[in-house]
Amino acid sequence: MLRDRFAANLRTARKAAGFSQVELSARAAMHRTEISLLERAGREPRLGTVLKLASSLGVTPQSLCAGMSWDVEAQRFVIEE
Repeated sequence: MLRDRFAANLRTARKAAGFSQVELSARAAMHRTEISLLERAGREPRLGTVLKLASSLGVTPQSLCAGMSWDVEAQRFVIEE
């Protein structure tokens, strides 16, 4: 599921940056519970949220979406394991 992959990518990027959820929420001007929801795959992020998080973490939006793609022929999302 897309949410699960994004959650794992976000959690990995946050930990690599050495931030707590509280620190990331302050940098991204978001509530800590929103960060928690995203990291637990409880919510799918909007584009603006992906951009805020990526910038706050010093990574690209693509890195937060790594391992996810759209298969045009099969008309479905593909999640790499």
